[in-house]
Amino acid sequence: MTDRHIVAMGGGQDVADPVFAFVAGLVDRPKPKVCLIPTASSAVPVSVMRFLSIFPTDRFEPTYLDLYARDERELRGFVLSQDIIFVGGGSTANLLAVWRVHGLDAVLREAWTSGVVLAGSSAGANCWYEASTTDSFGPLAPLMDGVGLLAGSFCPHYADEPGRRPLYHALVAGGFPPGIACDDLAAVHHVGTELAEVVASDASAGAYRVVRGMDGIVHEEALPVRTLATS
Repeated sequence: MTDRHIVAMGGGQDVADPVFAFVAGLVDRPKPKVCLIPTASSAVPVSVMRFLSIFPTDRFEPTYLDLYARDERELRGFVLSQDIIFVGGGSTANLLAVWRVHGLDAVLREAWTSGVVLAGSSAGANCWYEASTTDSFGPLAPLMDGVGLLAGSFCPHYADEPGRRPLYHALVAGGFPPGIACDDLAAVHHVGTELAEVVASDASAGAYRVVRGMDGIVHEEALPVRTLATS
């Protein structure tokens, strides 16, 4: 069976962050095809320029998919031809709505099943789960929506944005799907639907499993983290 990979990043990664090399290393070919999907942000040109700094043309075959200005490429064939799909940050709610209009959510599910590596940061991590926390509507709020490749919920920017941790705990205490919270500079790697590893570019960054116990109390478990070496 083909391995299925999702790398969900908490946010805050700069262009030199070793997590991008970690993602590229999941593909066994010398010059991977990498596609940016910047739907969550309105600043598509800025996102593309940053993406090209991360995945330069001498080592990758980078491209991007702008759903706000569709070209003649057939969506399914184009996406399935990639080795890595990277989803940028921004508005999770807007991202999901636009994807569904174009049928991209179903195509990405097929791509994942066929072995295309899926990765993304913040909104680009939220989207793979059943639910998440988001500021898509202004104040931090729960979003009971997602592509749903991974069960449960995701909370990015966990230790780095005021309000993320207390909101997530309160939501899970009230019946929101339990899940994983991820600090900036950390990422969770799923193989299939199982959590395989947490990696980080900073030793202080972490990820946590947040669940509601039988006693009704929310429990937060720090997950083992492997700190990635910088090049």
